[in-house]
Amino acid sequence: MGDGHHYVYGTLQDFVTGDRIPDTDDERLRQKLARFLVERKGYTKEDLHVRVRHDISCADHSAYSITDIVVVVGGKALMVLRYGPGSLVTRERPALAAARTLQADFCVPLAVVTNGNDAEVLDVRTGRVIGYGLENIPGRDALVKQSVSFDSSPVSARQLEAEKRILMAYDGIEHSCSCTEDWCQPTKK
Repeated sequence: MGDGHHYVYGTLQDFVTGDRIPDTDDERLRQKLARFLVERKGYTKEDLHVRVRHDISCADHSAYSITDIVVVVGGKALMVLRYGPGSLVTRERPALAAARTLQADFCVPLAVVTNGNDAEVLDVRTGRVIGYGLENIPGRDALVKQSVSFDSSPVSARQLEAEKRILMAYDGIEHSCSCTEDWCQPTKK
């Protein structure tokens, strides 16, 4: 069954949470990514926070953003992963904005954009691509070692506002779905 923007095959069991969620082509790729992080990169399911929603407000507008996976090790968010079909370059800017706005007092140091087949690893502080391909997503041990040298201080108040506007513009378009299905309206985790 499809409603014009999602083709839903039924439900599947989320690899990380065990919850039943809608089975879509995009969700199958997200599940593959989570499984890859656990089975090939050494993360635990507990390290992966999935479908993380955070509310954004700036000026007179409010919105929310969904980050597919936030990697949290030792209580600290170290990497965000955002999936989207198509070109990776078009996914870079909202991924950086998500990492810079996820927590007001902390800048998540790494962001990954992926279309399920390829990936770019981004240094959030500089915005530069520091790795290409799924294999270059840092494994758990490497990420923990690197984390001691990360600059995770928050962005300036001025930049935070700009990042919120960028994220609102991108995700406002992506999440402007008008369907009434409960599963299409993310819940705060």
